[in-house]
Amino acid sequence: MHIVWDWNGTLLDDLTQVVEAVNVTLEEIGESSITVREYGAHYQRPVRRFYESLLERTVPDDEWSRIDDVFHVAYRDLLPQIRLAPDATVALQSVAAAGNTQSLLSMLWHADLIDMVEGFGVGSFMNRVEGLRGERGARKQTFLEGHLQALGKSLDVQQVLMIGDALDDVEAAVAVGTRCVLYDRGTFPQERIRATGVATASTLVEALEVGGAL
Repeated sequence: MHIVWDWNGTLLDDLTQVVEAVNVTLEEIGESSITVREYGAHYQRPVRRFYESLLERTVPDDEWSRIDDVFHVAYRDLLPQIRLAPDATVALQSVAAAGNTQSLLSMLWHADLIDMVEGFGVGSFMNRVEGLRGERGARKQTFLEGHLQALGKSLDVQQVLMIGDALDDVEAAVAVGTRCVLYDRGTFPQERIRATGVATASTLVEALEVGGAL
């Protein structure tokens, strides 16, 4: 079996810092700050739609570029506060010990992702680490298709398990025909996760067990 991990909100416990960075961004454009719960209630991809839902208005191109730039600067400033999910290392070790392979697909900018993965010392577990190289805040579906193709033509998508924390992960998995388990300690509130009807788990090791990877 092959495991495709999400990064932000899944292997990386960064929800608090993401919301802090969003609030820096909102302040920059003269809007009110939000709570973690409000973030989870509105979060969606493309990320531009998240801001439009939150602000209840259209976000024009120039403002969207400014929002995205400010967010990433604020997020980088908060990196020293961020840690891996509590059982992330154990989960990665368990996959390797079970003889399965794993990779990482994130919609964080690729260069930032590579720096973080190496900084946290988890790159050696991965067959492939891939971040965003295209449209700002894009959806994951198209990138998952390319990610699996890059892993090799012999990879059976029915033997792939996607583990993430958001609806975007579910939609991507369904689109390419892989299984998916949602980690319920990340971006989405539990009621939004339950509404998807997808299998859920409260730890990363449990997600592997539910998905049949251990």
